[in-house]
This record gives sequence, structure tokens and C-alpha cells, in this order.
Amino acid sequence: MTGRLIVLDVDSTLITSEVIEMIAARAGTEAEVAAVTEAAMRGEIDFGQSLRQRVATLAGVPDTVFAQVLDEVRFTPGAQELISTLQSRGWTAALVSGGFEEIVAPLAARVGISLFRANRLEVADARLTGRTVGPVIDRAAKAQALLEYCEQLGVDPADAVAVGDGANDLDMMAAAGLGIAFNAKPVVQELADAAVNEPSLTAVLDVIDR
Repeated sequence: MTGRLIVLDVDSTLITSEVIEMIAARAGTEAEVAAVTEAAMRGEIDFGQSLRQRVATLAGVPDTVFAQVLDEVRFTPGAQELISTLQSRGWTAALVSGGFEEIVAPLAARVGISLFRANRLEVADARLTGRTVGPVIDRAAKAQALLEYCEQLGVDPADAVAVGDGANDLDMMAAAGLGIAFNAKPVVQELADAAVNEPSLTAVLDVIDR
């Protein structure tokens, strides 16, 4: 089948880690940031609010952190296989992330993805300012991105698949014809169309092929 779209969340879905926590480790705020991330992913606090709180703790970190994080970040097992398999079937793969474009763009290039959307970190004098620039990619923006990709590609949203793990993925998953929770928080597993609790993203293919 052609003319289909898969949209993947990035942190803890496409990759095994939360990039903001990796950056926060350099700022000495990893524990604080991880606690806020966890609460946001469970849907307990607003994502936009949590992003501002977390990014504020990163002020002063040198922008060399992006290259360091890219060296350390690891794709989730099966991520590249899932994407290449679907692309070979004529699907388009896209990424939408509440994380950061500085990391998402190179990751997208590594797996042959040209459609992606993420937050951007403000840098001044080669250091993070503790602020983002441009629109915040939150729960609503993720859904909007999926719908815009569908329009751009001429894909019916009913033929789109969204994969994510956190509460900020729920609107995107609801906008797609099939929303798949991947090793997700309980609220996401409960509301998704399907849940995959396997170490490898290739298990998503089994859901799609049902």
C-alpha cells in the first residue's frame, strides 16, 4: 500500500533517551529536569510550562553540547529497520518532537527523513540562554504537524500512523488513523489504539500489518 505516513515521536521513541536530560547533566540539573519530564509525560503538568521550566535550567551550557549529545544518543533497537521497511513500501516517515531541532535534524538525516519538527534552543555568545526560539512544539502542535504533513503529501489522516510514549503525543495519535503507544506511560497506553511493550520498534510493523 502506498500513500501512507508514519509520524514518530523522538525522545524515548525513536531514540532511547531524553535529550533534555542529557543536556541537563552538563548543567548539573539532570535530577530536577528528569522529575519535570516524567510529570509532563504522565500528563500531570502542561508540556509548554514544563518545557520552559526545564530549558531555563540549561542557561550557560556551551553550545558544543549538541555535538556531544549526538555522539552519545542511540537509536531505539529496530528504529532504522522500521523506517527503512516502511519507506521501501512507499510510506513517508516523519518526526515530530518536543525535543530540539539541533539534535532532531541530524538524527532525521541519518535515517533518510526530511520531514521533521522540533523546538529550537536559543544560543547567544556560544551558550544556551535558557530559552527556546520560535513556536513551542507541544501536544497541540504535534497534532497540527501530522495534519500538515498529510495535506502536504496528499495522505488521508486515516492512512497516517502516529507512534509515541508520552501524554504530549496523545493529540497526534488521535489525529492519525492509528495511534500506537510505544513503551508508553499508562495514560497513553490506555488511550492509544494499540500498545507495543517490546524493546524493538520493529514490533510496530506487527500492529500496522494486522
